[in-house]
Amino acid sequence: MSDFKTDINMNKNIKSDVEEKIKRRSVQNKKNTINYKPEIIFISTFPPKVCGIATYCQDLIKSLQLKFRESFTITICPMETEDEHYHYTENIEYSLNTSDAISYLELASKINKNDNIQLVVLQHEFGFFTEAKNGLLLFLQNVEKDVIITFHTVLPKPDWELKEKVKEISSFCKSIIVMTSISADILSYDYDIPAEKINVIPHGTHLLPFIDKTSLKAKYGFRDKKILSTFGLLGSGKNIETTLEALPEIITKNPDVMFLIIGKTHPGIIKYEGEKYRDFLEDTVKRLHLENHTHFINQYLPLDKLLDYLQLTNIYLFTSKDRNQAVSGTFSYAISCGCPVVSTPIPHALEVLNEDLGIIIDFEDPKQLAVAVNTLLKNETAQEKLRSNSLEKMAPTAWENASISHALLFQQYSKDNMTLHYAFPIINLSHIKNMTTDFGMIQFSKINKPDINSGYTLDDNARAMIVACRHYELNRDESDLDLISTYLKFIKFCQQPDGSFLNYVNQNKEFAQQNYETNLEDSNGRAIWALGYLLSIKTILPQQFYDEAESVIEKSLPLIEKIYSTRAMGFIIKGLHYQNSEINILLLKKLANRLVKMYQHEKHKDWHWFESYLTYGNSLLPEALLCAWITTKDDMYKQIANESFRFLLSKIFIKGEIKVISNKGWLQKETVKNPESIGGEQPIDVAYTILALSTFYQVFKDEKYIQMMRSAFNWFLGKNHLHQIIYNPATGGCYDGLEEKNVNLNQGAESTVSYLMARLCFPK
Repeated sequence: MSDFKTDINMNKNIKSDVEEKIKRRSVQNKKNTINYKPEIIFISTFPPKVCGIATYCQDLIKSLQLKFRESFTITICPMETEDEHYHYTENIEYSLNTSDAISYLELASKINKNDNIQLVVLQHEFGFFTEAKNGLLLFLQNVEKDVIITFHTVLPKPDWELKEKVKEISSFCKSIIVMTSISADILSYDYDIPAEKINVIPHGTHLLPFIDKTSLKAKYGFRDKKILSTFGLLGSGKNIETTLEALPEIITKNPDVMFLIIGKTHPGIIKYEGEKYRDFLEDTVKRLHLENHTHFINQYLPLDKLLDYLQLTNIYLFTSKDRNQAVSGTFSYAISCGCPVVSTPIPHALEVLNEDLGIIIDFEDPKQLAVAVNTLLKNETAQEKLRSNSLEKMAPTAWENASISHALLFQQYSKDNMTLHYAFPIINLSHIKNMTTDFGMIQFSKINKPDINSGYTLDDNARAMIVACRHYELNRDESDLDLISTYLKFIKFCQQPDGSFLNYVNQNKEFAQQNYETNLEDSNGRAIWALGYLLSIKTILPQQFYDEAESVIEKSLPLIEKIYSTRAMGFIIKGLHYQNSEINILLLKKLANRLVKMYQHEKHKDWHWFESYLTYGNSLLPEALLCAWITTKDDMYKQIANESFRFLLSKIFIKGEIKVISNKGWLQKETVKNPESIGGEQPIDVAYTILALSTFYQVFKDEKYIQMMRSAFNWFLGKNHLHQIIYNPATGGCYDGLEEKNVNLNQGAESTVSYLMARLCFPK
């Protein structure tokens, strides 16, 4: 009998193995299909239903589709009760009637039959699943796909029944997403959910360009007003009467205050009690004689208009009296718009707010609210600092970053090792234009606001001219000619009577003292590179540009020969290569030979480089020698270019992903191994690597260079150790650096131009 059982078990195992092989082969066959993409189904409420979770899910899906459109497809499954019937903007193949237990079983069966569906992502709020008892559990017990659940509410100190219900739901899913660390701790300690099953992905927020409050206030009819605001679906839980009771005290010190109450009444409240709460608020306004200081906006505003209202707000007020409200989308949006916040101590506020972002007050305490608001309103400098701090605090929660976190989770649980393809943003010169005056490109910005006090540099304007020339070369955009003209004039302005260039110009268009305290050879080299690139497209440019660029280069030639800085020589070699003038080939060879001698002096069996260390802009050097080979056909240049570039790539590509040499610790010859430092990665280094890879591909036609270009460019899009975007698609600017624990959110000239140089290597 035992042998018989063994045979049965062996047969079962063999059958299981065969089935698994067939399944794997089926998956592989699907992957080999040209247009196959795994499918992810989202079960949630969706617009046009007026619901915070519906809006959240719409924003998340939109971001996922923009960022990972080639990686997977998303299908939506709206949840509706028996008496809800909405018309959606896309064809709906799946739906869930949350009032009917059979609907849960039917949905599970339908999902099981679709082999393309890899994952089920379900948005959970207890109120969604009350009408059909155990309906959600029926679905989870019967669906055969892996499930990820987002808990929008996590109640602390549950009773036994609630705890068991949450534990049972958890047992059927691969991962639980919550939006705050406090919620994660509650699930771990109060519900005994394994910590490894919980992922914290903050509520997404919208990236916004800097818009001046004064102009927005004028646009919406609030000129010269100090704006307090709150928004969201109206209901008694919002406790807006706390603000109304505080307003008389606020007005005594700030008679120009206006309080905006933005949002329609919650549809569920309308259904059962009509406008009872709104009527109560309006009566309170009359009782306190606040008619001239309050404004109801009884609309469900489109996103762009809502964000305008938040950006013109001086202080955002969050007065919920729900002690257990885990997270608030309205709260997140307000901070991401740079609003200083006064809030009651819901878990989300306790986690996010600190003295650098706003003020926490007790629940239902008008006196505390009045003191907090008056304290902030009397100090405009403090408001501006809080605004800047808010933008910095919330940048990591941008929808773009939220979508990366979700996609990495999808990849982790997909059954066919889903590959994430980061979609390239459109080419956008908005920020470079924003940073450019009629004199030149400003050096730094505070977030995305140009900082004219930082002045101008030749370095930035030279690189910017290359970008404008390349963009014109690809698109023939007439506005590029204005940019080229501006940058060319700036380069001419920086050239001195002896042909050399100064680099630093202050806001008053005067040469700064820094020019006389710094080695400017690299800056001189960048100028020649930019002028040479302009001359490489002279046939499509106005004759005046060509003549001026030629004149500036010719004037600089006597001094070029005396330059020995490694990178300066690299820039000049590239510039002379692009110029493609027979007259200057001897000069190009002289500089290339200097690089060759440096390489031969430093090289040994474990070190194939021009210097005894790897610092910044390293890719420039092998690329310059390859440009020298293209111009002269001297094979020595090609050999050393190839050898040194292979060495460099071995140091900065780890498991197919780029990690450029950190400015926190250069790589020394004696060390050979990369320092363990994390962060200190600059956009310019990634960009120069992409430029070099592009040149090497043009010469060697090796597809690995294209793959490495794409991999390196993904660094800007979030494929880095923080999994955060470095390029900001809302502004067209690029952040100034990737640090160990944060991204430097300033979008200065160097980083933005570097990004655009890299992006323009991919014309589509």
